[in-house]
Amino acid sequence: MDANIMDQTRPAIPTLGRYPQLDRVRAPHDLRNLSVEQLRQLADELRSETIDAVSTTGGHLGASLGVVELTVALHAVFDTPDDRVIWDVGHQAYPHKILTGRRERIRTLRQPGGLSGFTRRSESEYDPFGAAHSSTSISAGLGMAVAHHLRAEEDPSYRERNVIAVIGDGSISAGMAYEAMNNASHCGPGAERLIVVLNDNEMSIAPPVGAMSSYLSRLMSSRKFLSLRELAAKMAKRLPGRLERTAKKADEYARGIMTGGTLFEELGFYYVGPVDGHDMNQLVHILRNLRDAEDVGPVLLHVITEKGHGYKPAESAGDKYHAVSKFNVVTGEQKKGPSGPPSYTSVFAKELVRQAATDDKIVTITAAMPSGTGLDKFAKAYPDRFFDVGIAEQHAVTFAAGMATEGLRPFCAIYSSFLQRAYDQVMHDVVLQKLPVRFAIDRAGLVGADGATHAGSFDIAYLGCLPGITLMAPSTEVELMHMTATAIAFDEGPIGLRYPRGAGLGLALPAAGEVLEIGRGRIVREMARQSGPEQGGIAILSLGPRLEHALKAADMLAAHGLSPTVADARFAKPIDTALVEQLARNHAVLITIEEGSVGGFASFVMTHLARTGLLDRVRFRPMTLPDRFIDHNTQDAQYIEAGLDAAAITNTALEALGVGISMTQPLLKTANGPKS
Repeated sequence: MDANIMDQTRPAIPTLGRYPQLDRVRAPHDLRNLSVEQLRQLADELRSETIDAVSTTGGHLGASLGVVELTVALHAVFDTPDDRVIWDVGHQAYPHKILTGRRERIRTLRQPGGLSGFTRRSESEYDPFGAAHSSTSISAGLGMAVAHHLRAEEDPSYRERNVIAVIGDGSISAGMAYEAMNNASHCGPGAERLIVVLNDNEMSIAPPVGAMSSYLSRLMSSRKFLSLRELAAKMAKRLPGRLERTAKKADEYARGIMTGGTLFEELGFYYVGPVDGHDMNQLVHILRNLRDAEDVGPVLLHVITEKGHGYKPAESAGDKYHAVSKFNVVTGEQKKGPSGPPSYTSVFAKELVRQAATDDKIVTITAAMPSGTGLDKFAKAYPDRFFDVGIAEQHAVTFAAGMATEGLRPFCAIYSSFLQRAYDQVMHDVVLQKLPVRFAIDRAGLVGADGATHAGSFDIAYLGCLPGITLMAPSTEVELMHMTATAIAFDEGPIGLRYPRGAGLGLALPAAGEVLEIGRGRIVREMARQSGPEQGGIAILSLGPRLEHALKAADMLAAHGLSPTVADARFAKPIDTALVEQLARNHAVLITIEEGSVGGFASFVMTHLARTGLLDRVRFRPMTLPDRFIDHNTQDAQYIEAGLDAAAITNTALEALGVGISMTQPLLKTANGPKS
């Protein structure tokens, strides 16, 4: 294709011409002949480009700004994409995307059809591993390094790759990271090309907690240790071989005296650091030394960075601009949407705080997400009863289980997609022992711009199959208040309440939640002239917030003379068998709708209908999320794509009745009855 034509087909870069060094970079190989001074300039321009881009899209800004110099240094030193760079979580990889051929599309970040907010293998060869959940990078990197070594043993012409895993100080608190490091020391020569870069910014989403945070802080402040080690290294180079080995031993002993030994070296890693992660000269030289080192074994490079570095509004913000909406670059002021109803998260938190005032057995646990789950409000009100365990969902669940054995009422508040990481603990430590742990399952259903990695698609299916668990799903914020109160009062076993991301409907909230009868749904709208399955057509049984769309569908159907019964299931487990049987007996069509995958609520209903013989007499139509992942978009657009909006519900009902009307066309003025 002609170059001029190709340039015309590329998306416009609004900052083209503003950043001379960045404009010359089409791919990482363009960095490798630049001087350190030129790399510094490039980093400054890259930071400005990142800020400008995210100001138009929103996204995870602070983490990306903190790793700009590190990103430039890694791509300048290593032969990417042959050498693999893995970004743990991936939300800090915006500068990486700009440098790896995606600058032209960076302003599509998290937009419909645009770039993902995380690394994604299908998006670029420079993304060797997809990530959006934390603490996976070392395991994946070790696997790659071992695979490269095995391939090199079979093919002498194959060059072993360097594998660099960049992981944050928050992410390294998770057990999986330690499992990987523990294994690395026993993987033999395959692990020698693994470099773990610990990006220590003293902050993930919230300030870090626990012993690891304290340990890293002590290492950072150990300047005597740094100078002693540097002196020992310089002396050792000047000594004969035998004496050099002795000097290295002396260095190890000296470091043991100064710091008590480092955890990482006990795990078999060669520890280097701490290093200033914004000092390009230091970064480039150290990374080159590590790249060229032989027989050192797996390396951990401890890099100190500042989240939000180089952008004053981010540096001064409490969360360092972890996640932002669109904002004004000059002032840093984020654009606020029109004020609306409170979020489901805030309604849950407010009711829990209110209930805790009279119930001192209520305790809360979160895994590094106090603000995301709304528990920061609980922490302010009752700090002694709030526990942030760090990025450690498995521990969070079993920790809650231990509390429950001693008579407390623990609420374990975790996003649906993150609770997947603690599945064995839910099953073995909670459900099997019938312990009354309360699971507040936030971000249930589709979540918008974060896409498939954060979608709460599977919790009904993966929890509902466990014997003896109770699962609730509120249709409105009022129902969420009632279900919070119900969970507090329920001491008979494990119970979960799943609720979506975003705002409620704006309903007037009662002064307090009411305790619901376990396993009982409710009829919200009765079908007109109910007179048996052949005459009186459609029942819609909704679980969760799709009730709003079920009622809209009911209005559409009523316009055709097909006014349906609409029911709110409230409970995914145990299902309201009496309600299900009533709907099946008195309607020709029974539709269930849920914001979850195949294998969830609809499966429980269908199993009951089959066992009672009612499946033979009713046209049952389950509406669930499709059996595929749905990419990032607005939540409304995602549900339309999933076929769970009011029009799709209406069409499902009409098709089941055999009525030849589609809601993609204007409503007919005359009603059509069901075909016999």
